[in-house]
Amino acid sequence: MKYINAQKVLPEKLISEIQKYIQGETLYIPKPETNYQKWGTSSGSRQRLDCRNAAIRDAFTKGIPIEKLAQEYYLSVETIKKIVYSHKNKT
Repeated sequence: MKYINAQKVLPEKLISEIQKYIQGETLYIPKPETNYQKWGTSSGSRQRLDCRNAAIRDAFTKGIPIEKLAQEYYLSVETIKKIVYSHKNKT
C-alpha cells in the first residue's frame, strides 16, 4: 500500500475538516464497495487456484488417494480433503 501526502491531493478545506478528527496519523480510505475485486482476480492467482483445485477434484474422482494428491500438489492431507469434499465444488 502506498502512502500519499494529503496536501498533494486534497483541497485545503477538506484537510482542515479531517484534522478536526485526526492529526498526524495514517488514515486509510477504503475503495467504494463497487470497486472491490475478489482476492487474486487482478493477478490471475484465483484462476490458477481454481484450475488446480479442479484438477485435484478430478483426480480424486478418478480414484487417486488423498495422500498421494497431498504429496503431488505439496499440500496437507487436510487441505486436499477441504478441496475434494467442499460443498462449493465447481464442476
